[in-house]
Amino acid sequence: MAAATQRTGSTIDPSEVARFDAIARDWWDPKGPMAVLHKFNPVRLAFVRDEACAHFGRDPKRMRALDGLSLVDIGCGGGVLSEPLSRLGAEVTGLDPAPTNIAVARAHAEKSGLAIDYREETIEAVVESGKRFDIVLAMEVVEHVADVEAFIAACCAAVKPDGLLVMATLNRTLKSYALAIVGAEYVLRWLPKGTHDWEKFVTPAELGGAIEGNGFTIGTQTGVVFNPLTGRWSAARDMDVNYMLAASRGGRA
Repeated sequence: MAAATQRTGSTIDPSEVARFDAIARDWWDPKGPMAVLHKFNPVRLAFVRDEACAHFGRDPKRMRALDGLSLVDIGCGGGVLSEPLSRLGAEVTGLDPAPTNIAVARAHAEKSGLAIDYREETIEAVVESGKRFDIVLAMEVVEHVADVEAFIAACCAAVKPDGLLVMATLNRTLKSYALAIVGAEYVLRWLPKGTHDWEKFVTPAELGGAIEGNGFTIGTQTGVVFNPLTGRWSAARDMDVNYMLAASRGGRA
């Protein structure tokens, strides 16, 4: 597993927070630094919706399929994923340690008429307060934390006994280095240079092992790939670069 720093009660990496805080005001610009995320977002949203509906016995075709379910979006950024999940009926809490991210997310949610509880807090602090959720999301976050195992433990602790954990991250392969760093950051310039550190990428075996070590069973796993001909992202068997998974206690993911 990627090297971890000494545990201090928080998995926050200050350098990562500063990097995202600096570009926070561009979160909602579909042609800005977050353009790739906006194109990637429909795949993430569909995965979360479908896994949650399968887990809780909901109809994914309903407009408010997640109605009444509590959900925490860890590393919510400007709220790009939090907002559509709120529109699906989920009671969304968004966490991010970058103050500008939270300010942007709150302002955009208010403008959109959405009641989302955005907090400049860590998942560790929320868990310490005793709060638990039906659905816990950590999408493209684990590759930015200082202590992977501690972060995953906190995410698992935040899930209600019959709840669902959904995570997405980048695999540590030569292919991911070529595409996610060299290609995305230096050649195509989809992302600001330095957005990712390949050594902090986490393999499915490492992520799954850490989740299972906290009493969970891995359910659905899927890769996410980009088609340069259509300009679209889609779920696929190829997990060499981007991938997502769902997990729950007792094997009911």
